[in-house]
Amino acid sequence: MKKTSTDLGLLIIRLGFSAGMLTHGYGKILRVIEGNFQFKNPIGIGSELSLILVTFSEFIAPIFIILGWKTRLFTLFPTITMLVAFTIAHDGDPFSTKEKSFVYLIAFLTLYFTGPGKYAFGKE
Repeated sequence: MKKTSTDLGLLIIRLGFSAGMLTHGYGKILRVIEGNFQFKNPIGIGSELSLILVTFSEFIAPIFIILGWKTRLFTLFPTITMLVAFTIAHDGDPFSTKEKSFVYLIAFLTLYFTGPGKYAFGKE
């Protein structure tokens, strides 16, 4: 019974946090499609590449995490993005401002270590 509840808990975390992340990525993917690449450049790789990577991390990767396919691989993208958001993009902001990026960072980092659980497509 304990294994089933753990797997169900991992499914809920995957679905909940990935669905939430999709809402952040949706506007960004629309901007990419429209060709509007104006975006912050927090790590010095250029606005266009920054937007593309953040869009992948916040919209594409969560879809695969929801499915539970290559979860450990795909959780690396939002984990790194949220680490950058928490430590660089919101540097100097009060914790209440950067709390959301911190919570997402912890959730996706946890999924990286646990994997998707048994309710997932494909094996890790």
